[in-house]
Amino acid sequence: MLGNKSKSLLHFHFIVFIFGFTAILGSLISVNSYQIVWFRVLIAALTIIVVIKILKKSIQISLSQLLMLVFCGFLISLHWVFFFKAIKVSNVSVTLSILSLGAFITSFLEPFFYKKKIVKYEVVFGIIVAAGTIIVFKTQLHYLEGIIYALIAVLFSVFFTLINGKIINYLPSLTISFYELSSGFFIISFILLLRGDFSSELIKITQDDLLWLLILGTICTAYAFVISVDVMKHLSPYTIMISINMEPIYGMLLAYLLLGDNEKMSSLFYVGFFLIFFSVLMNGYLKLRVK
Repeated sequence: MLGNKSKSLLHFHFIVFIFGFTAILGSLISVNSYQIVWFRVLIAALTIIVVIKILKKSIQISLSQLLMLVFCGFLISLHWVFFFKAIKVSNVSVTLSILSLGAFITSFLEPFFYKKKIVKYEVVFGIIVAAGTIIVFKTQLHYLEGIIYALIAVLFSVFFTLINGKIINYLPSLTISFYELSSGFFIISFILLLRGDFSSELIKITQDDLLWLLILGTICTAYAFVISVDVMKHLSPYTIMISINMEPIYGMLLAYLLLGDNEKMSSLFYVGFFLIFFSVLMNGYLKLRVK
């Protein structure tokens, strides 16, 4: 029978597949990245409120906890903004490939955050991931703007994961998700206000966009967000980040099937992805072997 860690790892890979589909939705939705994230966190927060009411869960927290969750909401919201920006100015495959740098960065930062010894094979796999990413860089320099946006998105994602890995030890995942997504909504609203975009034009969207946004907000955010936070009880931030490296694999396959020729890449590009895929598989194997 599978233990909690193994079940969490399998469940999280299903969530990562959903994350891969998120990139496709970002390509299909016609509005800009700030609007996408605004609708995303609004729909997700409302969905979680309904779940909390149905389950009659308490979401009371202290002021210090609230401030920490608001900060995490800021990090994840801006991660999504730059993620969708990258997709808009490049494509799904290029954007998702850059996300793999998260594991490389996390392998060095996690020991400082959690006061743990550096695990040698985690650093090795992080270097392999970095090598794969460099190959991707060399083949896609014409998408430099998208690559820069994706790199910024990675940094926000890494710090969000590291901080959330601590918060999950003393707060339920549903409570964390509610406050982070709700604060994300207010933060993006404030940014839109500063940009002069917070007007009636904000909610003028097509029926197709509304459908994709509903899927994005409910399945790809409310459900996926709660579960991805919950599995942090059993998985380390590094395992979370290196598992997220499967998001480009899933997303690229879906992009190729659904978006066609725009997502075709050179053979060298796929060599880089093989290195990333190899590191994910070996990391999971070694962790299960140690267990």
